[in-house]
Amino acid sequence: MSSDRLNGDTRDSPTDSRVARQRPLYSESQVIMTTVKAVIPFVLTYGLFITFHGTSSPGGGFQGGALIASVVLMIAFAFGIESTRTWLSNTLVVVLATLGVAIFAGIALIPMLLGENFLDYTAYYPLLGDALGLKEYEFVKYGMEAVEIGGIAFIVAGVLMGLFFALAAGMTPTSETNTVGDDAGDNASDNTGDASDAADDSAAGDATDAGVTNDATDGGDSQ
Repeated sequence: MSSDRLNGDTRDSPTDSRVARQRPLYSESQVIMTTVKAVIPFVLTYGLFITFHGTSSPGGGFQGGALIASVVLMIAFAFGIESTRTWLSNTLVVVLATLGVAIFAGIALIPMLLGENFLDYTAYYPLLGDALGLKEYEFVKYGMEAVEIGGIAFIVAGVLMGLFFALAAGMTPTSETNTVGDDAGDNASDNTGDASDAADDSAAGDATDAGVTNDATDGGDSQ
């Protein structure tokens, strides 16, 4: 499908039966942009609140991470996916998710190396209890907070943003690729037309030469 049809050109094409887009991929709206600017601070603050208070109140890293990722999605819908992708690079999204996995795995697996169970936060007490001045039950509280905030929240936010940009990239036409494809198709058509014209000219020339030869032969016979 050519870039013209993807950008809203609905002219019929006998070789393309797919449905063309009726609207451009992004259309600026002052209403949406203003609304998103007003809503984002509240959504981000609530997402951070849910994340940090998940161990002692309703919420947690999963819900908070989803709210934080929704802030980026709103920015993309209001100001354009490509500009948001430029501002928030794919590398940062991957690092965010990878860092969350590393934090979660580190906190969860170290107790196993100390001979305790998976995610057994009390295993840290003999090592860090005196240094940090914490009691054994407090390691359970702070360990859960570290997993929720540094692990799950990062993973959920990074994965949701990454999936969004991956799906958006599949729906966004690449103008350079389409232009190259269209140019290749035009060049192929031109080459085919040139070959046809050359064949026609050659055939016409042969016919003309044959006619001249026949006329000369007839003239010689008559003499």
